Amino acid sequence: SAAAHALSLPADAYGNDPRLEVMWAMKAYNHAEVYFNLISSVDPKFLKLTKLDDKIYSSFRETFKELDIKLLNPDDLKSDEAKERWRPFCNQFEGLVEDFNYGTLLRLDCEKDYTEENTIFATRVQFFAIEIARNREGYNDTVYKSKCAKRETRTPGNTNCQTLPLLRIHLLNLTSSYVYFLVSF
Repeated sequence: SAAAHALSLPADAYGNDPRLEVMWAMKAYNHAEVYFNLISSVDPKFLKLTKLDDKIYSSFRETFKELDIKLLNPDDLKSDEAKERWRPFCNQFEGLVEDFNYGTLLRLDCEKDYTEENTIFATRVQFFAIEIARNREGYNDTVYKSKCAKRETRTPGNTNCQTLPLLRIHLLNLTSSYVYFLVSF
């Protein structure tokens, strides 16, 4: 049958469909743009990116105590040794985190925007682990405070950047084309 023949061909007989690559790149860029706008607009320490933030964070810090999340070294994600450490970490979230191993974009220097020089390809669960830690440990505060200062300069008296101590913003779905928020007090 045609299907059996197709399955018997070597992997290099199949090329990458450029349209799929462009669609993936657009989706990854949109995800990055939504996330950066989010941490620019809402105090990051109040963000909840998944229903499993606590589990992801505790497992991440247990496994990667010494990882400098402020300024990531690409080797900390891509070297053979790093891949051996990341694989079991990521795989524990299979079936728990939607699209846990899908590709996404991650900033190397958390104080800067997504640029070609400041972006690396990572799995979604790596993105969540590192960004949850950056939010909880205050490393993404620089982006938020920088954007607040710019808004304050343009609109004196702007109160959008004041922290509401009881406000909790839950990011329910960053994986779809729409972002849904649940705000609770």
